[in-house]
Amino acid sequence: MVLSEKQVEQIAHTARLELKEGEAEKFTHQLNAVLEKAQILRQLNTEGLAPTIQPLPLSNVLRRDEEGDSLPQELALANAPDHFRGCFRVPRIIE
Repeated sequence: MVLSEKQVEQIAHTARLELKEGEAEKFTHQLNAVLEKAQILRQLNTEGLAPTIQPLPLSNVLRRDEEGDSLPQELALANAPDHFRGCFRVPRIIE
């Protein structure tokens, strides 16, 4: 599969990416090189191989969720630039 410059521009538009002048041509060459490599991989015989998502075994290291002492309110608010009635005060972001 070979992408045309027009297809790359359509992909960029769909992804809400703004391409500058000359970038569509540059990305067309780069994406076609990637697709060429993917085509080579598609030719490999993978029959009998188990599907894998991750080639290396992964395991999460989690700690137990244990209840502990909480931070005193005065200490939590000590470095706050602004607070009111025991709460952090932040600028309004919704208009």
